[in-house]
Amino acid sequence: MLLWTAVLLFVPCVGKTAWLYLQAWPNPVFEGDALTLQCQGWKNIPLSQVKFYRDGKFLHFSKESQTLSMGAATVQSRGQYSCTGQVMYIPQIFTPTSETAMVQVQELFPPPVLSAAPSPEPREGSLVTLRCQTKLHPLRSALRLLFSFYKDSHTLQDRGPHPELCIPGVKEGDSGLYWCEAAPEGGQVQKQSPQLEVRVQAPVSRPVLTLHHGPTDPAVGDMVQLLCEAQRGSPPILYLFYLDEKIVGNHSAPCGGNASLLFPVKSEQDAGNYSCEAENGVSRERSEPKKLSLKGSQVLSTPTSSNWLVPWLPASLLGMMVIAAALLVYLRPWRKAGPLPSQIPPPAPGGEQCPLYANVHHQKEKDEGVVYFVVHRTSKRSEGQFYHLCRGEMPAAQ
Repeated sequence: MLLWTAVLLFVPCVGKTAWLYLQAWPNPVFEGDALTLQCQGWKNIPLSQVKFYRDGKFLHFSKESQTLSMGAATVQSRGQYSCTGQVMYIPQIFTPTSETAMVQVQELFPPPVLSAAPSPEPREGSLVTLRCQTKLHPLRSALRLLFSFYKDSHTLQDRGPHPELCIPGVKEGDSGLYWCEAAPEGGQVQKQSPQLEVRVQAPVSRPVLTLHHGPTDPAVGDMVQLLCEAQRGSPPILYLFYLDEKIVGNHSAPCGGNASLLFPVKSEQDAGNYSCEAENGVSRERSEPKKLSLKGSQVLSTPTSSNWLVPWLPASLLGMMVIAAALLVYLRPWRKAGPLPSQIPPPAPGGEQCPLYANVHHQKEKDEGVVYFVVHRTSKRSEGQFYHLCRGEMPAAQ
């Protein structure tokens, strides 16, 4: 009886946490490190039937091993860990529980961020630089990061030392979804960036305008459709429709393609030269004009120096013929009267006689002669030109 009492005095209280404790290493733990848990007994007392727990939930069981390898640590590996094990301490066998140990897995580097310079919407033909940006933890700054770049399902660069990728002379076909990946050299941690959409802005081509109406020229009340299309160019494309230089309508094509304008002919003012314009923020192009004529009417283009004289040429010739005939009729009595008399005044002294204009007027029958007028130009070397008017009468014809 005294022996059993002595044994009990030297046996610690069962269930106390001093029997077990849990260790985790390395410390501190970073992403990618091999995380190991070890459940140890008091004074390295042997354990069996070891169980590991994380955040109070069962994790692993081992009959003999007191060590658990967790593999490469991740951010999801963090938590509160504990263990239980069967201890044999003669004459008793009991299963104590360790105190919890907090495992903090530190981030080796944040997920990278992909950017495009100068813009994720570059103009066609420009240089684009993709940058994969991230930074190692100061305690692991000696590591070396490698970078990979991807577009859609293609690899552009695999595990290179440079965090930048240059794309010279981008084309419209370079548009797409890009992302990058960073990983430490020789490590198991890989992190991808969010996807970045790159949209190369191509200038619009010169649009083509097509007029749609019946087989003949439209009349008032008929419908006319204008169809404008730029074969290439980054969307969205804004189309403007013009009658001569006046905007008559517009339409936006968010996904590219063509645009149309349908309108009824209301009057002859709807006839004229139509054109369209395509614009997408990169460039602006204007189509060739198309002429719309209405049935039973003529639409004249703006007169030019070469064509405005054509309609007036016959009328001008006719007018000249009428004037010539009138002059002949008017001057006919003078021709019947014979030569002018010698009483025509002599030229002005010191000058030359240069008749400019002569007019002969028949007097009435009761008058005896004919009245004439002759205009002379007198020139002098040192003076200006003078006009001299001569007036006289000549005897009537017998």
